[in-house]
Order: sequence, then C-alpha cells, then structure tokens
Amino acid sequence: MAANSTAAARPDLEAHAVIKRFGHQVAVDAVSFSVARGSFFSILGPSGCGKTTLLRMIAGFIAPDGGDIRIGGRSMAGVAPNRRPVNMVFQHLALFPMMNVAENVAFGLARRAVPRAERTRKAEAMLERVGLAGAGLKRVDELSGGQRQRVAIARSLVLEPTLLLLDEPLGALDLKLREHMKIELKQLQSAFGTTFVYITHDQSEALVLSDHVGVMNRGHFEQLGTPQELYYAPATPFVAAFVGANNRMTGKASAVHGELVDVTTDAGWRIRARRIGTIGVGAAVEAFVRPEAATIGRTSAELAPLAGQVVHAGDVESLLFDGANSAVLVREAASRFEFRIALPQTGRYADLKVGERIAFSFDPERAACFAAPPAHA
Repeated sequence: MAANSTAAARPDLEAHAVIKRFGHQVAVDAVSFSVARGSFFSILGPSGCGKTTLLRMIAGFIAPDGGDIRIGGRSMAGVAPNRRPVNMVFQHLALFPMMNVAENVAFGLARRAVPRAERTRKAEAMLERVGLAGAGLKRVDELSGGQRQRVAIARSLVLEPTLLLLDEPLGALDLKLREHMKIELKQLQSAFGTTFVYITHDQSEALVLSDHVGVMNRGHFEQLGTPQELYYAPATPFVAAFVGANNRMTGKASAVHGELVDVTTDAGWRIRARRIGTIGVGAAVEAFVRPEAATIGRTSAELAPLAGQVVHAGDVESLLFDGANSAVLVREAASRFEFRIALPQTGRYADLKVGERIAFSFDPERAACFAAPPAHA
C-alpha cells in the first residue's frame, strides 16, 4: 500500500505519524498507513484500541495532536468535516423516519442546494444501483434491516465521496443478516469503485470484506496486510491470537533448528513450530496452532509417517458440532492441556466418542512461535 508519485496511483487516504491524546492517554500513537484508490480497507481491533478515534480524525470530527491526514493528496489540516470529500455510515444508520426513502437518499444533495429535479434523478438512479428501484416512496420503517443499510449507503454514495467511512455498520444486525450484508457490502464496493474505510472488532468481517486490513492494538497498528497475510503469517502474538481461532501455548525454547524451534510448553509437552523473529535457546515463547493445522488419527501409527511432526495422545474432551466448522477438543494425555482440532469432514470420525483416546499432531510449518512479549506489554 505504498504511495506512488503519479496521480493515477496516488492513494486516496494517507496518514503520516498521526497522534491523538486525551489527557495523559495516547489513543492513537504515531500511526502511518495509506489506502489505495478504489480499495476496501478495514481497521480491525478490540474495543478501546483507538480505531474509532482514528476514523473520527479522518472524518474531521476531531483534530489530531500531531501528524497529517491526506485525502486525494491534499492535507486535511484545518478542513472542516463538511468540506472533506468523505461521507460516513454509522452503526445505527441515522435515517430520518419523517422522510421517505428517496428523500433520505437525496438529503445531502438538498443540503448542497442541488436543484430538486436533479436530486430526484440522482436519488432514483442510486436506489436502482443498490437494488432498491421503486422503493423511493416507501417509509423507512417499511424496510428490512438490510434494505435500511442499503439506503444509508446510497445516501452516502450519491454525494460521490472520495472515501466512504463505515463505523461498525453491521453491529446492530442479527447474525444471519450480518452474513448476508457482508456479501452485499463487498459487491457494492466493487460495483462503485469507491474507497471504503471500515471499522470493526469482528475479524470475520474484516477478513471477508477487505483488500487490506490494519490490526490495531493500544493505539498502533500491529500489522498491515492482506487478509491472507494476517491469517497465515501473523507478525506478532497479538495478531495470531486476535485473528481467527488458535491454540495458544506458552513455554521455553529448548532448541533451534534454522527456521524451526523446539518448545517445552508450560504444560510440560514438547512441540515444534516455525520461528517468527529472533528466538534463542531458553527464551520464553508463545506458540500458536490453528485448529485446521492439526491432524487426528485413531492410533499414533497412523500419524507416524508425517516427518518432523511430534505425535501426541489425548482423550476426547468435547465434540463441538457446527457443520463444516465442527471441532473436537482433545486433552493431551500427559500434560492435560486442552487442544482444539478442526474435525475432518469425513464419515471416518463421525463415531468419535467423548473419552476416547486418539492421536494428534500438526505440521510445524503451520505453527507460529514468537518470543514472548515483556510482562508489561
């Protein structure tokens, strides 16, 4: 996501060492990033990490205490919110119940004194583009939750902003509608080609929707990358733990073999994992293994041919049925450490029973091991 000197490749959004303090608390800590034109960028992080503060600075609702925000190559220092080429969709949408759908969509155009005939034409065209042709005369309360979401997006996009900022817009929807709206949002962004900057604490939303994601923690970005990079190659223990399901183990490095490290866990069992960064023998470490990276067998002999993998035995603690996402919790026999494994989608393991002894292992290349962060971090 690096900037290019040519106008065609210039990012729509650039942040350079942006800082925001509230009293002695640093909410955003010298953050720098850029967002390519026409892309979908998500800022992902837990509550209180600074993501909403960062979005509000981009929108102009609050001013940074340091650094610079540039939109379309122009510094936004001192530029009022209503003068910025951005629009915003909030979690609760803020549609006007006293207006019909078309009037809601045309509201911003009316504020800009666009003639009535032109704003009516633009509102109708926008409603057609978001799949709501013919709904202009309906009241907002006659629409479904997903339709109201589309009206809010249409109201923002009709103003042709450089950036559309979305502050957890799916947070108030039920699970099934959220899943549906993920697809709709991605399709709308692709169809319009507008740059979307999306705030969420839901890693599933960020992975599904985004071209690039910034994982935010304590006011700074832990990692910027594609969803695939964040999932398969986390740069820090925080990213490994926050993005997707993981088995987390702590322990000490007992040996280093090039890019692989042997770990004796605090629970007392031996594992091997891919080394991320510098790790010396005896160092405190954190290791992460995704459930789908593990393999199970009825006996250790079934897994023995897997070169370089340590085979463990354990008892089935729980069977968690969730269709294609079903999992088995195995309690390792010697250490009693509980390990989550994605249940293979085959009838071979359909008759697994709680209490049954099985074998399991995982590919060291698909496990990530980091030097443990300092205790105060």
